[in-house]
Amino acid sequence: MISSKQLLIKTGISRATLNNYINFGLLSKPLVVNPGQEGGGARQLGYFSDDAIDRVAAIQRLKQEGLSMPEIVSRLTRGRDQVAPAEFPGTALESDAAGTRGGGPRLTIDDLQYPAYMVNYNLELLWFNRLAQETVFCELQTPPATSENRNVLRLLLETNHRGDVKELLRFHVSLAKGRMSSPRFSTLCQGAETENFTLLQRIYEETDARPARPVVDALLEFSPGATGTGRCTVYASSFREGIFLVFVPADTDLSVMLSFLAQRDKVIRDLLRRRLPVLTHLAVLVADMQSSVQICSELPAEEYFELINQIWGAMEPIFRKYYGTHGKHVGDGMVYYFFPQPDSDYLFNALLCAQQMKLEMQKISKAWQLRKNWLNELYLNTGITEGQEWLGTFQTCTSVEFVVLGDTINQAARISDFARHGAIWASKGLIGKLPAEERNRVRFGVRRKAADNREILVPSSFSTVASLVDLTVHHKLRDIAALPMTEVLEVAELPRAM
Repeated sequence: MISSKQLLIKTGISRATLNNYINFGLLSKPLVVNPGQEGGGARQLGYFSDDAIDRVAAIQRLKQEGLSMPEIVSRLTRGRDQVAPAEFPGTALESDAAGTRGGGPRLTIDDLQYPAYMVNYNLELLWFNRLAQETVFCELQTPPATSENRNVLRLLLETNHRGDVKELLRFHVSLAKGRMSSPRFSTLCQGAETENFTLLQRIYEETDARPARPVVDALLEFSPGATGTGRCTVYASSFREGIFLVFVPADTDLSVMLSFLAQRDKVIRDLLRRRLPVLTHLAVLVADMQSSVQICSELPAEEYFELINQIWGAMEPIFRKYYGTHGKHVGDGMVYYFFPQPDSDYLFNALLCAQQMKLEMQKISKAWQLRKNWLNELYLNTGITEGQEWLGTFQTCTSVEFVVLGDTINQAARISDFARHGAIWASKGLIGKLPAEERNRVRFGVRRKAADNREILVPSSFSTVASLVDLTVHHKLRDIAALPMTEVLEVAELPRAM
């Protein structure tokens, strides 16, 4: 075993750097004990395994080869298990007679002293701090209301006039290009002045996509300082919800910043709490279990909760596959929002998601019929529509929920109330806004009663709710009486690009 003091002396690193290596899992957490007289006055010392010196030497060698800290972490921790906690969790690495604690300062989003902001994968601004407002987006007093006008590339060109921002534009494009086709990129840049539009198209063609990694960094000839000249390191942390960027002056000790970025769960929770409300296009999917009151009454409480948790567990991977965002719902039903994506159509994603949910629910129903020896069929009745609404968050001390304000979610809920026996119903507005290639892959229509009382499917047709049900009986559906909609019968996946 080697003490932390000996490790610092033999490797020449600082205590802050040592703690940074521990935080990133590059070194195992130390065994903390009272060293007695050998410690030279320190009340507690951390002891490492003998190979710690070789480990630090490997890190230093990779640094000399030009690898960034995120790349070093990826290389040296690949395939390793998570580092086990210290024998005495919560004990500082080392404490001297003066009471100095190891571990270094802990940053939060609120006390971050660097310009920082977050964008989604459409490169739309989701949040920015005061320093970013003052130095990166120099003339942006308040963000535009609509999502399409929050394109960060256009905002950089329109608000930052102190110097050349081409290098910064290339960095943003490299982060998103892996998920964004050239036509999609051109669509996002619409609205920019002709000269800026041409510049952005050229940058897209000349820029290579960066490999998908949790954290990437770049040293840019761009300074967010008052002079507008100099160099800085830009860190980009990728999450499912978007990309978080931080600008750090080139001459800054980066250990504290790297330690901050390593707290991924905390960082994204804090960012989501600060996400700016935005007026955005979206599709809303609402799914409710049919006859849930009856099923609840027939099952023991523990089995009913087991069933609901099984349904939620089975649906979660499907929602993630099609970029669904969980929304607030009362009871055992589900609400998911689908927003514009750089690599797929969000309306088509909602339809594909609903179809996969229906197939998964059929499997669960069969399994419970065999288990309980009953004849009950389990159905999720699904309603889908689209609109443009305000998206924001409702927060408690422990959770963050995405909330959409407006009629779109109410319409989807009422369509779900109308649907029966696991059917998927969608509004005419949603079907009509599908791109032609996607719309041709959707089989839909309305079932009508013939003169002989036979049921006939009229394909590729719509009907208002008022002509399908007796509104004197179904009072809740009066809100959507004039809404034209259709039953979605089948959705064919798009062929995967090779």
